[in-house]
Amino acid sequence: MNIQYKAHPWHGINPGDHAPDIVTAFIEIVPSDTVKYEVDKETGYLKIDRPQKFSNTVPTLYGFIPQTYCADRVAEYAAIKSGKTVAKGDGDPLDICVLSERSVTHGDILLQAIPIGGFRLLDGGEADDKIIAVMKGDEFYRQWNDVSDCPESYINRLKHYFLTYKQLPSEKSSCEITNVYGREEAHEVIRRAMEDYQHHFIAE
Repeated sequence: MNIQYKAHPWHGINPGDHAPDIVTAFIEIVPSDTVKYEVDKETGYLKIDRPQKFSNTVPTLYGFIPQTYCADRVAEYAAIKSGKTVAKGDGDPLDICVLSERSVTHGDILLQAIPIGGFRLLDGGEADDKIIAVMKGDEFYRQWNDVSDCPESYINRLKHYFLTYKQLPSEKSSCEITNVYGREEAHEVIRRAMEDYQHHFIAE
């Protein structure tokens, strides 16, 4: 009997034949989630990372691009573009926020996404870029080809979430967003994250 096994969402799924123009995204959490889920790196199963500390919830579908890794090449680009010292990447797959007009009720799914930009987040001095994308075929958001097409209020909502979702009121934030960038720069970040993955997991 032919037994098929579930592919590991980080290592066993192709990032997309047309990446970085169109990428596969593995969605971990959706806007209705009050618990932060993330993929367990060893098993590939979705696990509970922690309850959200406050009432804020992620504004978009949120997950990562398979077979990407934020390491030396991503950190080098973050340093060049931000003018800051960036010692390393955060050691995780590249995060992606996917805009969709339609409600998606749960994570642990794959979808096709079109990157239109991103923002450069430094978390404790480590590169932790967030790619912004639209769901392929979405009737509303497919009108947006670049992050410059997005209302500033929408980008501010995303920025606020990632600057505050881990922070208690009495704590000083360890995160800063140095740049909001467009589609071409997002493509370069994705390419570098794919190269970092190849270097760390395939070349060895």
